Amino acid sequence: MSSGSPALIWTPIDTAANARNLATAAVGSGLVACANVIGPMESHYVWKGQMQSSVEYGVLFKLDARTLDAAVSLVEELHTYDVPVVIGWLADRAPTATLAFLANGLD
Repeated sequence: MSSGSPALIWTPIDTAANARNLATAAVGSGLVACANVIGPMESHYVWKGQMQSSVEYGVLFKLDARTLDAAVSLVEELHTYDVPVVIGWLADRAPTATLAFLANGLD
């Protein structure tokens, strides 16, 4: 089995239930190897010209870079926010066993 490079996706979301649903759907799609629900966390941001703060949950997705574009699109599509912040990036390093885990099912 060959493996690609590691990649990550980060997104905040409004509730623990929505975070779990997003994590489960992304992993179930086969595009993502693992998802961690993190939180609650306090977020501060400007929305429609007004300073806002809210409690949110973060979801960190771990995946093979070969599915990064499709996984970012899926997370954006399934997200509950009108304008979700979904950030995907390539990771620099991972051990061979991690790369194999991330690539499981791709080869």
